[in-house]
Amino acid sequence: MKGTVLIIDDEKQLRGLLKRIIELEDYTVWEVGDLKSAWKILENQAIQVVLSDVKLPDGNGVDFTQKFKEKFPNLEIIVMTAYGTIQDGIKAMKNGAFDYLVKGDDNEKILPMLSLAMEKVQNQSPIILPKSQGFEKVLGKSKQIKEVISLAQKVAKTDTTVLLTGETGTGKEVFANAIHQESKRASKNFVAVNCATFSREILESELFGHKAGAFTGANKDKKGLFEEADGGTIFLDEIGEMSLDLQAKLLRVLETGTFIKVGDTKLIKVDVRIISATNRDLSKEANEGHFRSDLFYRLSVFQIALPPLRERKTDIEVMARFFAKDFAKKFNITIADLQEDFLEKLNNYNWQGNIRELRNVIERTIILNENGHLTVESLPINIQFPAENLSANILNSFDLHSIEKQHIQKVLQHTKGNKTETARLLNIGLTTLYRKIEEYNIS
Repeated sequence: MKGTVLIIDDEKQLRGLLKRIIELEDYTVWEVGDLKSAWKILENQAIQVVLSDVKLPDGNGVDFTQKFKEKFPNLEIIVMTAYGTIQDGIKAMKNGAFDYLVKGDDNEKILPMLSLAMEKVQNQSPIILPKSQGFEKVLGKSKQIKEVISLAQKVAKTDTTVLLTGETGTGKEVFANAIHQESKRASKNFVAVNCATFSREILESELFGHKAGAFTGANKDKKGLFEEADGGTIFLDEIGEMSLDLQAKLLRVLETGTFIKVGDTKLIKVDVRIISATNRDLSKEANEGHFRSDLFYRLSVFQIALPPLRERKTDIEVMARFFAKDFAKKFNITIADLQEDFLEKLNNYNWQGNIRELRNVIERTIILNENGHLTVESLPINIQFPAENLSANILNSFDLHSIEKQHIQKVLQHTKGNKTETARLLNIGLTTLYRKIEEYNIS
């Protein structure tokens, strides 16, 4: 996902339209109709950009811009004004808003402006995540996950560095946050950064900050993530992607608790616990010279390997029910039940994308839900008919085409013929969808 967006507008139809448009651009979108509900979302979700109407049932979006920014300084806000109230947009910008839009006139500007606001958040602001409930947020009751939680709870009480390993989508950030929440640092910031997201130069500035004039575009001093995390915890995801020279700077922080901002000469001292994560074999990387061995040993004092979902099958139903309930609430849909054959298909699937893939599948299935029951027919074809279970005796190529045609027709019916939305739900390109519609003669 590109980032998280919150829409605040009391016009339900407009909210829904904006949500669909923005989700098509691969953002995660929340939407509410008043400021009270917005506060609850902001306190519990890592929202990055807010689109807010001016006139709301319980207050004025312009006045609340300043209050939002005071409570959530890393948030960017775009105010949506009605015709003839541009002065509200100007006032909002004085209060700290990123920009403003005039409803109706500036519809084509929404996505470009949102992209710029999101870029500012992700490239210039630290990512300080909301507090969770420690290990209560870790889903599952299997023996494998209980053993991992037990290890994490023990190390949480210390200041020892932790290296979380495992495949993509196994929940490493959730574990890192839980370790922080059950540590003596819980009252301080938990700051997370994905090292693979930034170039070497931007990552150095993000982590350690910079002085004004240090490079082109550095117009003022910038506080780095290590300063933001002082007294708390910093989570370095995809640590294996960090360049060797930055690894040396990180090693110094681990050894002395000090670093120097980009363009500065002054030492800064911090007290930060480091939790890192990777899906690579860092021991092998170190032996091959792709990762500093001295840094690897410092980061891996306490290693925790998170099991893939296929090795904890008994947790699939627990997670599926949790995600179904969560998305049903988000989409305002009533879910009556998860049918046995539906759960059986989930249990038999290999889940190469782990928890993240399961979550995405349940979200998609909830959207396709029509009668309150999650059925096998609403699952993706590859889960309904796993490749390893197919044989010439059971399904020939004509059968597969028939199934695919029926599925495309079902999704088109759900989206009322919206081909862009249909392509998104099917996770295929729009041109591919048109080709299949023509191939299968779908009307």
